[in-house]
Amino acid sequence: MRNPGHYLLLFLKGMAMGAADVVPGVSGGTIAFISGIYAELIDTIKSLNLYAITVLRREGIAAAWRYINGNFLVTLLGGLLTSLFSLAKVMQYLLVAHPLPLWSFFTGLILGSVIYLLRQNVPQRAVDKGLLILGIAIAYGIAIAPSATLQGDYLTMFFAGSIALCAMILPGISGSFIMVLLGLYPVFIGAIVNLQFDILAVFALGGLIGLMAFSRLLSWLLDHYQAAVIATMCGFLIGSLNIIWPWKQVIETTTSHSGKTMVLASENLLPNQFSVTGQDPQTAACLMAFFFALILVLGLEYIGKKYAEKPVPAE
Repeated sequence: MRNPGHYLLLFLKGMAMGAADVVPGVSGGTIAFISGIYAELIDTIKSLNLYAITVLRREGIAAAWRYINGNFLVTLLGGLLTSLFSLAKVMQYLLVAHPLPLWSFFTGLILGSVIYLLRQNVPQRAVDKGLLILGIAIAYGIAIAPSATLQGDYLTMFFAGSIALCAMILPGISGSFIMVLLGLYPVFIGAIVNLQFDILAVFALGGLIGLMAFSRLLSWLLDHYQAAVIATMCGFLIGSLNIIWPWKQVIETTTSHSGKTMVLASENLLPNQFSVTGQDPQTAACLMAFFFALILVLGLEYIGKKYAEKPVPAE
């Protein structure tokens, strides 16, 4: 029987995961990995299957609750949702009022995650190094390709949910960053802030189906090819940094059916080039935000190491 202190700590870990997943930076999976609950999280997700219904019918609610690790799931999910809804309005405000420092902060988070993951899983084999380079090339190619114009309709949000939530449980891949790549991050944040439960429900349904379909595959890949998977994911992250570079000049836009202006193509600029356009590059604020995010992630790594090194008290 776990004590209340255990569940309070688990709730706080859920809040940390929610904070990570609301910004396109640190993955909630990375937080779970660092905080020592990743294996239990994957096993719990895998238990949400048809056999759980069989256990419910044969042995009752209590047995089914134990089978799906219900206490763990509800506590972690409660912390995650608390953080998600409380930070969404802050993120929406920052995206409008302070976009340059915010994207610099995201850049630091992602770069810090790459450093953390490569320290934990240094590519040793030629194939792992090749996958790292391939991941960079693919992500960079996607980044410089013309952007797809996606609308936040139900079907799009369903498939976005299935992809983003699967990404959420991977160490190093942020679900919110996937939403940025798809051009749906403002739609997602807006749905949280405005309590658009229809969009959120469709997104969650897609995510649940995606998790149930791919959790076993993800678990198997990480068990058997962890170094290769981590190397590929880090490559994707490095190559995708081009997308969230703070200083951009819009080259081509279009207007959606709802009247919103959507960016189709943009060009990355240096801060001094950005100032020529008549806009303040906010270089000092951006550098401070970048290094703060970098230190934050590496600080989490340090804390995780110290926590792992603590001796287990004898019972």
